[in-house]
Amino acid sequence: MAMAGYFPNWTLKTSGAVMPDERMPVGQTVIAGLQHVVAMFGATALAPILMGFDPNVAIFFSGVATLLFFIVTRGQLPSYLGSSFAFIGVVIAATGYAGSGPNANIGVALGGIIACGAVYAAIGLLVQAVGTAWIEKLLPPVVTGAVVAAIGLNLTGVAMNMISASPYTKWIALFTVVSVAVVAVYSRGLAQRLPILIGGLLAYVVYALTAATFGAPPVDFGRVAAAAWFGLPNFVAPVFDGRAIALIAPVAIILVAENLGHIKGIAVMTGRNLDPLIGRAFMADGVATMIAGSGGGTGVTTYAENMGVMAVTRVYSTLVFVAAGIIALALGFSPKFGAVIGTIPVAVLGGLAIVVFGLIAATAGRIWVESKVDFAQPKNLLTVATALILGAGDLKLPIFGFELGGIGTATFGAIALYHLLNRKAD
Repeated sequence: MAMAGYFPNWTLKTSGAVMPDERMPVGQTVIAGLQHVVAMFGATALAPILMGFDPNVAIFFSGVATLLFFIVTRGQLPSYLGSSFAFIGVVIAATGYAGSGPNANIGVALGGIIACGAVYAAIGLLVQAVGTAWIEKLLPPVVTGAVVAAIGLNLTGVAMNMISASPYTKWIALFTVVSVAVVAVYSRGLAQRLPILIGGLLAYVVYALTAATFGAPPVDFGRVAAAAWFGLPNFVAPVFDGRAIALIAPVAIILVAENLGHIKGIAVMTGRNLDPLIGRAFMADGVATMIAGSGGGTGVTTYAENMGVMAVTRVYSTLVFVAAGIIALALGFSPKFGAVIGTIPVAVLGGLAIVVFGLIAATAGRIWVESKVDFAQPKNLLTVATALILGAGDLKLPIFGFELGGIGTATFGAIALYHLLNRKAD
């Protein structure tokens, strides 16, 4: 890799695969960056809505996070950082969020998100000093998969509450699910990379056309007309609460496992050894999460959606993500853009939640299959079985005056049980 000091010396490439230390012409770079913004948008806007956060602020901080990640990883690791779904369950538990409208206790969640980011950044420092072997030993694929599945199952109640207002809202939600699935399977090109965005838009249109007929609340465009084109994001100050911190900080372990998997995936796609950058990536993601939490944003993570775009386009230039980060920052300064997001009906959001939460749980299966986890071994079977029920049942466990939520209980339970059972020779 050609280096010029801290950053690579990007060389111009006009055809074929574009590696991280190569660049396209400026116009193509901007267009490629816009495509990455579109790819991340559905999930990055949906996560804050499901927690009662301001999606405009989340989009803004995703841009900040992506640019920070670029700088800390020395412009060598192509990644977009968007809203993490791992926070949804614990944030709802910590704030008592009812499921629609702004979250009145957002400050308490932000304090927990900052604490989580600090833990995550500290893990990054440790990895930078001693390497990743200890993480891979602490979190083998069977445990990582169990935790991921528990997160998805833990969110089941959230999705069901969103769609249960009436028979009509249930049908709209199911139409949303089918729309997303059909786009994902039958479309081609860029459309296939944007199933949440396109499927959600189709359901939005159907709702707008039929809501009045079934006595459901109509789509209200009044706020869109009233909103300014440009304005500062609605930043919110954090509040540090011990219980919320105990609930939310353990999410750092999940983010570590997620980010590690993404870096390994990018390494395979680019044919580069990216292991020396893992510590920096964790630190960048942790600090970016702290910054987002300090102003009203969700915790952030590297995005599989954008890895998908890279796989399709074979464009891995890190400068594309600089363009994407700047575009996201600009969108964060448009209240009208945020008002448009605010018109999305709860029934449509509920349908998207079913898909996204289900995909989180199903990702566990992919982790286990790709890692060839042997479920004939009782230690693996019991670890996963326990974590799934602890997560799905949302077992809250009081520890030293704090209450650990279902995701935290499933996470630490899976880690502890696996290592307890792994002491016996196979």
